[in-house]
Amino acid sequence: MMANKLISSQTAITRREFVRDCPLTAVGIAAFIKSANAQTISSKPLNFNENMEYRRLGKTGLMVSAVCLGGHWKRIGSVIGGVSESEGWNAAVLSHPEFIQNRKDIVSACIESGINYVDACRGDEVLAYSAALKGRRDKMFFGYSWAEKESRFKEYRSASTLMQGLDEGLKAASLDYVDLWRITCFEQGGEHTYNESEEVVAALDTAKRQGKARFTGISSHDRRWLKWMVREYPTQIEVILTPYTANTKVLPEESLFDEVRKHDVGVFGIKPFASNSLFKGNSAPNNPYVEEDDERARLAVRYILGNPSITAPIPGLVSRQQVENMVRAVKDRRQLEGKEATTLRNAAAEAWARLPEEYQWLKDWEYV
Repeated sequence: MMANKLISSQTAITRREFVRDCPLTAVGIAAFIKSANAQTISSKPLNFNENMEYRRLGKTGLMVSAVCLGGHWKRIGSVIGGVSESEGWNAAVLSHPEFIQNRKDIVSACIESGINYVDACRGDEVLAYSAALKGRRDKMFFGYSWAEKESRFKEYRSASTLMQGLDEGLKAASLDYVDLWRITCFEQGGEHTYNESEEVVAALDTAKRQGKARFTGISSHDRRWLKWMVREYPTQIEVILTPYTANTKVLPEESLFDEVRKHDVGVFGIKPFASNSLFKGNSAPNNPYVEEDDERARLAVRYILGNPSITAPIPGLVSRQQVENMVRAVKDRRQLEGKEATTLRNAAAEAWARLPEEYQWLKDWEYV
């Protein structure tokens, strides 16, 4: 189906060739971006901590922590009750004092432990983390997506409207630029037409030329479309975000990761805990499964980091204890053997059995 949709007019082909072949360092790029890019070749990673591991984010050259901070705050109500007005999966009142303090505390815990990248996926996340990073932006790379103003929505499928959405988002969050603009595309990216895919790439290219994004990429749950995008637009697709769980295995042939390695693309793994289906408890600090769930989280992260093509998983974290647990996972050895391997295998099977209806699609990511 994707092959049929990825058919374009001669006009679109000409535009793609133009976007792909134009030089990246166009005259007029902001001086502060040049300075920021120079930091990628510094002797130590941003916010270096000797107890943290750092991995190269593909051709961006950024050295990011082996575990990063995902934008979601699922289950935050289990840690600090009363911050939500609805039962939504990521609902919270951004102005609630306890919510604001929680996000500041989480960012502080990450900075203290050497975690140096935060990924915001939606408008509320952009606003929450830009506020939490105020005065210490130099400690963390900022990954930006305002999904409500991006290609999942019909009104944001042209380069001009995507740039309009970016400009509006940067202004709302008081940001001059972001380290990574990764446009949130359809979960099934192949549902985008050829021209829509081209518009995404054109917007990314424009943002980089204008100094609004140091690096660029996309997010999707469609590995075939991601593979195509990485192959067709190796200049603009520097980073991808895509699911990778404790159940995910790399295909021996024609894997997405073959294309990722060929084009030196950085990869952030989303949904590392299968939308919390990996856990028995509810993330409350006094729930009876805290120790068991912490072990499951560490085992999953160690397993994911065993794939060198994954730069870092980006779990959403809602307590300092969870941050500390992730740091511990990075420090543990990668190889899972004996009891540990059995424990994770059983936990991953339980996670698959517990997946809610809206996340059954994750099972399609068992082999990548």
